[in-house]
Amino acid sequence: MTEKLPGIDPASKAATLAAALPYMRRYAGKTVVVKYGGHAMGDEHLADMFAQDVVLLKQIGMNPVVVHGGGPQIGQMLERLKIKSSFIDGLRVTDRETVEIVEMVLSGSINKQLVSAINNAGGLAIGLSGKDANLIRARKLERTRRESDSHIEKVLDLGFVGEPQVINAGVLELFERSSIIPVIAPIGVGASGETFNINADTAAGAVAAAVKAIRLLMLTDVKGVLDKEKRLLQDLTLAEVRALIADGTIQGGMIPKIETCVEAVEGGVEAAVIIDGRVPHAILLELFAEGAGTLIRKQR
Repeated sequence: MTEKLPGIDPASKAATLAAALPYMRRYAGKTVVVKYGGHAMGDEHLADMFAQDVVLLKQIGMNPVVVHGGGPQIGQMLERLKIKSSFIDGLRVTDRETVEIVEMVLSGSINKQLVSAINNAGGLAIGLSGKDANLIRARKLERTRRESDSHIEKVLDLGFVGEPQVINAGVLELFERSSIIPVIAPIGVGASGETFNINADTAAGAVAAAVKAIRLLMLTDVKGVLDKEKRLLQDLTLAEVRALIADGTIQGGMIPKIETCVEAVEGGVEAAVIIDGRVPHAILLELFAEGAGTLIRKQR
């Protein structure tokens, strides 16, 4: 006999499954890249639900690929080791000593915690970094800043901060034909074998474009893109996104996330979605219900 869930009658469960069936059929066999980060990572209950959702996607025939961040955890470890850290345009300046800590935290503790959570939820996850099988070949990220007084552009040295150059999509295609769920730490490898710290959003977008994912799901700490009256905008085209940036509706820390979504869609991803990862089962609400965030696509 099926175990009874408290507070949910059998008819409601059956109706929910029936309503989700068209969405399940649409996504069957498709790849979904999920960027996992923000405060949801630090909430054990939300982390468990996230793991359950990822396992469910695999069990119904989808191919989930998880790319995770870990900025707060890196900051905590650097503070514990009394290593000072600074930021330029939201990116952590990463010297040789710092990049070793970044790799240890991302590829080590965080990655393995997430792998364990998915395995405990009934899945079969494997942890990777961009170094494994040259999954993420990277190059040094170059940034410039124009001086306000002289208007001279100054090159900023971020140290071992990189950006994806080539994604080895063939490695991830192997997992599509298996029961394994890849969990990727955003560490890249340079041409000379050097280690690069890569922004998790950027890494997820590059991976999604390389595997031509049907969806890039960006789990964040906000509801999505809001208009000037703070109302959620649920469906945006690339042209509308650019207009919202130009008129100042989209600003601040949301711009880099939006730019990642735009680049992913331009790179072949059907649509990218910014979702509030603090909402229980946000992934399922987005994929199998009426949506839970802001969807960005080329055109309607």
